[in-house]
Amino acid sequence: MIPNYDQFCADLEKQELEAPNGIPSPTVYAQLLAIYLYQNDLCDAKFLWKRIPQNVSTSNPEIAAIWAIGQKLWKKDFPGTYQALKGYNWTEPVAPIIEALEEKVRASVFNLIGRSYSSISLDTVVLMTGLNKDAVLQITRDLKWTLNEDGVTLQPTPKSLPAPLQTSSEDQLFKLTDFVTFLEN
Repeated sequence: MIPNYDQFCADLEKQELEAPNGIPSPTVYAQLLAIYLYQNDLCDAKFLWKRIPQNVSTSNPEIAAIWAIGQKLWKKDFPGTYQALKGYNWTEPVAPIIEALEEKVRASVFNLIGRSYSSISLDTVVLMTGLNKDAVLQITRDLKWTLNEDGVTLQPTPKSLPAPLQTSSEDQLFKLTDFVTFLEN
């Protein structure tokens, strides 16, 4: 079961605001920074990094390691992101968030590849997902992607997009009339 990171984030933000002298424990900063990355809220992560006191960020290598992940995500450097994710021995309060982050990044990369490519080399997918070939082949089989006969090219199966909602001209005219009436009053 995935924890409710939205509520946990709100609790951590509250702890930061209510901390004595406005400086909570390094654990609060580390968890909050990791959750911002999990939520793909890179702007809030960057602002948090900037407001963490320098003595806290330099004395706590875990916070710096989390921010290294944020920098890679900011640049959309997926191979570097996986290196940063694996490059530190995470402590208990942060480890589950980092694991969830890794799974979420990997799922979004597979989704991005599936939407963006009609064919892509297996080696590129391995590089972009941080997995070995066997794991990539298993996941792409589950996604119903096709491996070409050459054994090196994958063809993602495009996901069907929901049909756009159709509104009648009469409905559109009614909404426009309401809007113009609102602006005039």
